[in-house]
Amino acid sequence: MSSISTTRGDAGQTTLAGGDAVSKSDLRIEACGAVDELGAHLGVARAWCAEGEIAESLKQLQRELFTVAGELAVPNHRKKNASKITQDTVDHLTVQVQQIEKIEGILLDWAIAGEHPASAALDVARTVCRRAERQVVKLHESGESVNPHLLVYLNRLSDLLWLFGRWVEVWVGADARLREETHKTTPWSKAW
Repeated sequence: MSSISTTRGDAGQTTLAGGDAVSKSDLRIEACGAVDELGAHLGVARAWCAEGEIAESLKQLQRELFTVAGELAVPNHRKKNASKITQDTVDHLTVQVQQIEKIEGILLDWAIAGEHPASAALDVARTVCRRAERQVVKLHESGESVNPHLLVYLNRLSDLLWLFGRWVEVWVGADARLREETHKTTPWSKAW
């Protein structure tokens, strides 16, 4: 049986898809790592989440994140195949966002993380998603080729994760609103 410990990365180098050796601090590796971390946080959220529909969506998102990381791991000169994260992938997330926004009580106020284990895990995942998005932006701004749908996908995904957290709170009856009930607020618009 072969070992998972190859020792090839002991000197701070790793290999991109296609065999190119790069530093583990390379922007492409940073982006892949943030996406990998996001997938792990979605797993934690899924483990805490008793709401079946959200848990199933999180599992599907974890699968999609492997595709996102796979696309990011391919350097410019090795890109041959069409991207698998497409406008249709983004549109699917957008539809989910719009559906959840219609749930009564979802958009009352900003939320304080920690009212429920699943929603807290989703809030952590959202912040990691934002970091992954920033890493992909850095990669793009460095001149590397990045599927433009990946940027939109990660942006929309962070919105969806925030909404999943609020949905869990509505589902369990937790009040995570930022402001006291005596503070009159207007429900958030789509342009928050």
